[in-house]
Amino acid sequence: MGVERKMSEKSPEMRETAARICRDYLHGVWKHVTAENIVLKRISGGLSNWLYNVELPEGAVPIRGEPRQVLIRLYGQIHGERALEGLITESVIFTLLSERRLGPKLHGVFPGGRIEEYIPARPLLTKELADPILSSLIAQKMGQIHMMQIPISKEPSWIWDTMNNWLNTATDILENTEDIDARHLENIRIIKRIDLEREIKWFRSFVTQQKYPVTFCHNDMQEGNILLRQNTRKPELVLIDFEYCSYNYRGFDIANHFMEWQYDYTTPEYPFFHEHPASGPTKEQKLDFIRTYLKTVGKEGSAEEERVMMEVRVFSLASHLFWGLWSIVNAKLSQIPFGYWDYAVCRLKNYMDLKEKILVYRPLDLHNIKKLKDID
Repeated sequence: MGVERKMSEKSPEMRETAARICRDYLHGVWKHVTAENIVLKRISGGLSNWLYNVELPEGAVPIRGEPRQVLIRLYGQIHGERALEGLITESVIFTLLSERRLGPKLHGVFPGGRIEEYIPARPLLTKELADPILSSLIAQKMGQIHMMQIPISKEPSWIWDTMNNWLNTATDILENTEDIDARHLENIRIIKRIDLEREIKWFRSFVTQQKYPVTFCHNDMQEGNILLRQNTRKPELVLIDFEYCSYNYRGFDIANHFMEWQYDYTTPEYPFFHEHPASGPTKEQKLDFIRTYLKTVGKEGSAEEERVMMEVRVFSLASHLFWGLWSIVNAKLSQIPFGYWDYAVCRLKNYMDLKEKILVYRPLDLHNIKKLKDID
C-alpha cells in the first residue's frame, strides 16, 4: 500500500516530483509551475510504468508554443540486465519514432522516465480497421516504420527468442495446474494436446527454408495501439506501445494486423473478447492495404504484391502461435481481467487449422508455394 500512496496523484511527494520534472525539462510558462498549482492526474500505474497527465494551472497561458499538457512516464522497477537492455532499446525506438512523427513527440528525458506529448485522441475500434481511408493510413504508417533504420540487431531472432522464452514459462504453467480455477481445466486439456515445442521448431524450419524480407517492425498493430487524433480536419493516426518493436519478418507485421480485424477486445463480460472470423479482410481489402504499403516503401508491382500475399499466409500461422503462447503466460502472470485461457485455445486452434490447410499444398515445393496466397 505504501507505494500506491506515494505514487498517488494526491500525494504531496508525487505532486512535488511532477512539478520539479516539468520545471526542469520544459520551457516557457512551465518554469513557474508548483506542486500546488499543477493539475495532476494518474492515468495508469503498475509494475513496469506509472503514467501521469500534467496540465498547466488554470489561467496559465503558453508563451512560446509550449504544450498545455504533457504525459510523464516513470519507469517501474527494473530487474536484471535483460530488462535494462529492453528499456534502453524501447527508449531509443520511442525517440526515433518521435523524430519521424510516427509516434508521440518526446518533450524530455530524465533519469527514471520521460516526458511525452499528450495526444487528444482515442484508440480505433476493431470495425474501423476495415474503413478504407483508415486502412490506407495504417498501411502508410506501417510502411514508414518498415523503412526505418534502427541501431539494434538486424537479425530476425526476436520472434524465436520470445516464443522460446514464453514456451519455457508456458510449459511450467501447464505442468503445475493445481491452483488454477477449475473452469479453465477443459481449455488446459485442449492446449496440452498440442506439442508447443514441436510446433515452434516446425514453424521455424518452415520459415527458414525461404528467404523472407526482414524489416524493423511494430509487431502489435492492433486497434488499441493506433490512436485517431481528435479535433483535426482530416484523419490523423498516431502509433503507440512500442514494447514489441524489433527487426522481424515484414510478413508477420502485416499478417498480424490483418488477424486483428477479427478480434474485438471491448466485450464487457467474460471472456472479454469476441472472435468474428467473418470480419477478416477480404482478398480485395488485403490487396488494397498491400498496394498502399508497397507504394510507401517504393516496391510497387504485381510480383511483389503476390509475394506479400504469400508471406501473409505463412505468417498468419506465426500470429496465432505467438499470441497463443503469450496468452498462456499471461493467464498465470497478468492481473488484468481477460479470458486468457479461452484466447489461447482460440488462437492455437486457428493455428492448427491453418497449418493443416497450408500443408495440403506441400508449400515447401516452390511450384505450389504460390497457391498459398489463395488460402483463406
